[in-house]
Amino acid sequence: MEELLHGARKLTQASLPTKSAAIAPIHVIAGPTAIGKSAIGLKLAQILNGEIISADSRQIYKELSIGTAKPSSHELANIPHHFIDELSLGEPYSAGLFAEQASKRINKIFENGRTPIVVGGSTLYLHALVHGLSPVPSSNPTVRADIEERLIKIGKNALYQELCKVDPQSAKTMDPSKTARVVRALEVYEIAGTPLSELQRKPAPPQHKYCVTVLTLDRPTLYQRIENRVDYMLEDGLIDEVRRIRTLNIDPTFPALKSIGYQEPLSYLDGLSTWNHMVELIKRNSRRYAKRQMTWFRRYQSYQNVNIHQSLEDTIDNILSKSNNY
Repeated sequence: MEELLHGARKLTQASLPTKSAAIAPIHVIAGPTAIGKSAIGLKLAQILNGEIISADSRQIYKELSIGTAKPSSHELANIPHHFIDELSLGEPYSAGLFAEQASKRINKIFENGRTPIVVGGSTLYLHALVHGLSPVPSSNPTVRADIEERLIKIGKNALYQELCKVDPQSAKTMDPSKTARVVRALEVYEIAGTPLSELQRKPAPPQHKYCVTVLTLDRPTLYQRIENRVDYMLEDGLIDEVRRIRTLNIDPTFPALKSIGYQEPLSYLDGLSTWNHMVELIKRNSRRYAKRQMTWFRRYQSYQNVNIHQSLEDTIDNILSKSNNY
């Protein structure tokens, strides 16, 4: 490892950014699940005297480790990480809150003479940080409870039709059966008196400039990595981790528990799935998730793609040299 890092450091000296920290773009290492974002981020942090801002919506929870491919204790000890193991399951979190808090951490990292590096694949978290989010009002428990009560009384389709009347643009982007988004859009309309789609056209500007690198691989290789990772997680004790989580009596509808790698084992432990079926579901759902991530990242023309089917030194050099174009 040290020899590789030494080689990468020597190779990239000429291409290290010469701009001051105040105006230099912040590196963001993004890409689909299992592609190797964490490893690249760690190497960049070692070369650039950096600290890592984790843009992963699940690694922030202390109880979720194996199923989130959280960095090892050794890696966490060697490189300062932010937004890992900072909340307990059941505590809500959001992309907007992440963007706000991450921007403050980034400022502090710069003040300490170090380099912030954002690493993660949670697409909405990354969008909120890099591009800014609309000034959407916070949730109001009373308003939300009223809408959820209407959902129980009139059903999914009728509630969706309510949204179609007040915010047809948002409704077009939603599946009527996925009620969480429908409820939220109606809540925003009732609180703000303005459709969510209109508020989203007025994003708040981001506080920093970012150089986003999307790691890529040919699909067969990526899918094989995904399947290998699932096998490793199961061997490493994923089911035992999920068993421990069940003893906490967390609401099973909590978003982190409905995510891939946790919802399938929970169903298995509830007797709703066989072992083989559970394994195949985790792999299939992970492949589909990776495909959605890749589709999402393609929408941003300013992002640079770096294929990691090359040497470590070439990958690092490619990432660093392209940042000078920002």
